Amino acid sequence: MRIIKKIIKLFIVVIVVLVVFSFTFYGYSKLSMNLEIKNANNITLYDKNENAFFTGNGTNEWVSLENISKYLVNATIATEDKNFYHHLGFDIPRIFKAGWRNITSGKTLEGASTISQQYVKNLFLNFDKTWERKWNELWLTLNIELHYSKDEILEGYLNTINYGHGMYGVENASKFYFGKNANDLSLSEASMLVGIPKSPSNYSPIVNFKLAKERQLIVLSLMVKNGYITEEEKNEAYNEELKIIGKKNNNNLSTIMYYQDAVFKELENIDIPKSFLDTGGLKIYTSFDLEAQSILEEKIKVNLSNNSNLQVNSVMMDPNTGRIIALVGGRDYSQSEYNRATSSYRQIGSVMKPILYYSALENGFTSSTCFTSEETTFVFSNKQYYNPKNANEIYGNKPISLAAAISYSDNIYAVKTLLFLGESSLVNMAKRLGIKSSMKEVPSLALGTSEMNIIELTGAYSAFANLGYKINPHLIVKIEDNNGNILYEADEVKESILNPSLVYILNSLLTNTYDSTFIDYNYPTVIGVAPKLSRKYSIKSGTTATDSWTVGFTPDLVTSVWIGYDDSHEITSKDYMYTKNIFADVMESYFGDTEEKWYEMPNNVVGVMVDPISGLLADESTQKKKILYYLKGTEPNKNQVVFDEITE
Repeated sequence: MRIIKKIIKLFIVVIVVLVVFSFTFYGYSKLSMNLEIKNANNITLYDKNENAFFTGNGTNEWVSLENISKYLVNATIATEDKNFYHHLGFDIPRIFKAGWRNITSGKTLEGASTISQQYVKNLFLNFDKTWERKWNELWLTLNIELHYSKDEILEGYLNTINYGHGMYGVENASKFYFGKNANDLSLSEASMLVGIPKSPSNYSPIVNFKLAKERQLIVLSLMVKNGYITEEEKNEAYNEELKIIGKKNNNNLSTIMYYQDAVFKELENIDIPKSFLDTGGLKIYTSFDLEAQSILEEKIKVNLSNNSNLQVNSVMMDPNTGRIIALVGGRDYSQSEYNRATSSYRQIGSVMKPILYYSALENGFTSSTCFTSEETTFVFSNKQYYNPKNANEIYGNKPISLAAAISYSDNIYAVKTLLFLGESSLVNMAKRLGIKSSMKEVPSLALGTSEMNIIELTGAYSAFANLGYKINPHLIVKIEDNNGNILYEADEVKESILNPSLVYILNSLLTNTYDSTFIDYNYPTVIGVAPKLSRKYSIKSGTTATDSWTVGFTPDLVTSVWIGYDDSHEITSKDYMYTKNIFADVMESYFGDTEEKWYEMPNNVVGVMVDPISGLLADESTQKKKILYYLKGTEPNKNQVVFDEITE
């Protein structure tokens, strides 16, 4: 009996506390400042010329509730929040019902967010599941309920919700999907549109028409259940043939949303107010180059037109600032919103080798340093064996120079170099260049067995392109609030980390990957696109069983291209040419007829005529001749040392 009395007393105390808390919370919300919801969530992205290329809200596309189809309004209420006009922001019975279903099933089968709550979520930069976030959501939901009418809240919600493909707001979405204003939508069109926000990547009729129709049927059925339409109207709307347009009025690029998504991902890591309500909106100035993005998308489409399954990601970066001017995270955003440029990590293959060979140059190697190219089994003290192979098992069976090893991408030479320098040398150099991905100190690392992200890899190559400076890859240059107050500016200070003379030598060596002078027992790895190249580039390609890469640069631009399959099944030998062709086509189109720029030779570097394969000093009898570059005092002679022969 005493226990029951204690429980009753505790229950009464809890009720009193909740009542006091509720009244206090209600009073605080009622007396607090009226939030300006129409300006909230107003994001505008500007390109490098400060022209707006994306606006999330607060534009001319905002439409009043009276100018939105009643079919869409009713479908939204029936689907998202049938009691919208009868609660104070929170549907308590629905919360308990959803909670009970989720607990008894052991799964999250049902949500209970109201339209007001969802609208508040649209006003935030992030969706972190923290107590602070939940508290802000609770307070803001009650605040807008107390200060705005239901119609005003519904209008705001419909003007800010994500309908997929970068379409925020019902007016933008109506024009994108159906080429008409939101006020002119039919029941069939409205019910299709209302089904999308639950999961735009699944229910967009452009992505998956079958799933979109299934979702549309659910929306129409809920409209019948809630008395908005009849069964006959439902069937007629479901069977109506829809004409999906799927086009934007401006910047109709299928990849531009990858860049926009990358901007928002970068924004999450920048210390600015987490809610647009604190700023009245944001002006985000980016390094986006519409011309570069258009070229990149076009060349990807042209080169991959005959292979619909391969995926791609690519980055174009200014090596002197770290600004990413174009970015592609997949073939087509409307088909796959997964951004491989920001989220994917793949084995990089032989594009790791320039990092290794810079370390070698720093440790005394020259363009003529020789190892023997031959089939080799490496035996270690713990009786472990490593038996790497050259591509197509082609070996010179003779000493070859560093210049030839780079031209042919000789794997044996690379592994011998790493073991000669020490297995930690490559990891240390990669970290020095800004690569943060985990790397194992193993011999195979010389062949790029580590997984990396394309942005960090491109950033590392930028240190070669700018003659030795570490930069910070970024898309966002500056952020302002709506009043022009600067909230953030990117750090574009360059840190000197490499010897510019050695970088000059390496960059010159990387032009040999398409130089016909090196045609001998093997072919330079990028020789296939040499006829396309009208100017000098440093280029390195790389392949694994599942990945193909090409990374190259001039003093003003680094471009990286990857192709492969999302499920990591093997690519074919003909697939290896795609990245090389895309790279060549992009660079040539981007630079066009502009004046060619290359690096000025440092005073302590000298060019010497040599046999490029052996690295030996050339004379009258030398059949192949090529000028290679060396630090003064390290030029080759007739007695070139072969490292693996003197260490055996």
